[in-house]
Amino acid sequence: MQGKIIKGIGGFYYIHVEHQGIYECKAKGVFRNRKVKPLVGDNVEIDVISETDKKGNIRNILPRKNELIRPAVANIDQALVFFAAAQPEPNLGLLDRFLLQMEYKHIPTIISFNKCDLIDDSKAETLKNVYKACGYPVFFVSVSESANLDDLKALLVGKTTALAGPSGVGKSSLMNWLLPEAEMATGAVSEKIKRGRHTTRHSELFYLGEETYLFDTPGFSSLYLNDFSDETLKLYFPEFLPYEAECRFAGCNHLNEPDCGVKRALSEGKISRIRYDSYVQMYQELKEQRRY
Repeated sequence: MQGKIIKGIGGFYYIHVEHQGIYECKAKGVFRNRKVKPLVGDNVEIDVISETDKKGNIRNILPRKNELIRPAVANIDQALVFFAAAQPEPNLGLLDRFLLQMEYKHIPTIISFNKCDLIDDSKAETLKNVYKACGYPVFFVSVSESANLDDLKALLVGKTTALAGPSGVGKSSLMNWLLPEAEMATGAVSEKIKRGRHTTRHSELFYLGEETYLFDTPGFSSLYLNDFSDETLKLYFPEFLPYEAECRFAGCNHLNEPDCGVKRALSEGKISRIRYDSYVQMYQELKEQRRY
């Protein structure tokens, strides 16, 4: 029997089998011997021990389409990165780091800003323009006002989507709207530090309908750059690519080099200053790491 891991806790894995239900399974010792750990999102083959109790064992993990370390999930069709437009203010540097990870894994990404009722049109336009040149779809929603959520939901149909973002931005509230029976705890944003309490402590996959799944992943406050070097970082900023042919030097890092096509595009407003500053900050961080 074949199914998909939707949750893993304490050595038990919960496998959703289409039209059959959810089976509680353990992974056979052979996976430990191979140093392979099942991930939420894995498609697996199971041996059913008890149909009555819905218990079994994972016999085989089918080949993965892709996998992420942070969050630890597999077989993603797309990512939905969810930030608040206000309360808390969006940390665009953190958003850029997440986009970098998705570019590295070749995973298409949708950006959604929640709490759009708390900002004016000018701020929304500014946020949209930052990512317009990168090719990312940008949505503004309000979960509390049920605004623009149907358009966002339509993009999830028929796909396995990873929902990710920092704590306190309304991810759990969005899940409650999409799937009320999930009955997820929603965390209030601390008035003192304007940050959210973590309400999701493990990655979990929710079944929304025929061939439609949504990962809810733990809120993140930082992302590391372990997969990148200062020399390769520029490859994962898609808005740089159209202008690199205009650089005088092959291997231009778009920093202090003369006749740089990317910096020219930046000065002409074709590339966002916010995105470029994120690139420079990450480049310097990676260069510093290389010294040690």
